[in-house]
Amino acid sequence: MAGKKQASARSAGGAGFDITQVLGVVRKEITKYREPVVTTYGRHSRRPAFKVLISCLLSLRTRDEQTRKASASLFAVADTPESISRLDEARIEELIYPVGFYRTKAGVIRNVCLDIVNNHGGKTPDTMEELLRLKGVGRKTANLVMTEGHGKPGICVDTHVHRICNIWGYVDTRTPDQTEMTLRKQLPPRHWIEINNLLVTFGQNVCRPVSPVCSMCPLDGTCLKKGVIRSR
Repeated sequence: MAGKKQASARSAGGAGFDITQVLGVVRKEITKYREPVVTTYGRHSRRPAFKVLISCLLSLRTRDEQTRKASASLFAVADTPESISRLDEARIEELIYPVGFYRTKAGVIRNVCLDIVNNHGGKTPDTMEELLRLKGVGRKTANLVMTEGHGKPGICVDTHVHRICNIWGYVDTRTPDQTEMTLRKQLPPRHWIEINNLLVTFGQNVCRPVSPVCSMCPLDGTCLKKGVIRSR
């Protein structure tokens, strides 16, 4: 099996884990799959930082396909902070339905747009401090805007990055914030921006949260499978 050939990528624990080699394997593997919608907006749209911000807010607790549809629906009607802030919440709800918590997200999105218009001249902030001041924006979203939207150094840790890095044994952490801080210490800076896109795509299609497809994984034999109870 191809995965068995990757076993040399680790000895034991994070210290013996060749993250560059492993991410190279993941990078090749994910070419088979569709990239996350947030990455698409970061790479292929006008106003990438703003669209990454809004699509990321929509993505929370929502499947990527629903996020893709909701983002496209909203941006077809309004795709700037100014135009979205002029919509009432009921209209935003209608456009983004059926993403999870669509009523709450409609209010958050409108208020974020108003803040950007009133306090940032209509431009999406490009520092962690300013992004975190936007109500409803946490570290995951802020890091994603920094990396995918502005191309600045940062490490976006969502549930996939947190979960997979622990399964591999590259980190031993309990929360995404702890994972981010650990990665900032040991992940080579050249991998900071790309790790979220790599592991989100990998996590959605191969190393799934429920019953990962270990039998088809190119890292089978390399991964420690920490915490994996059931797999296919």
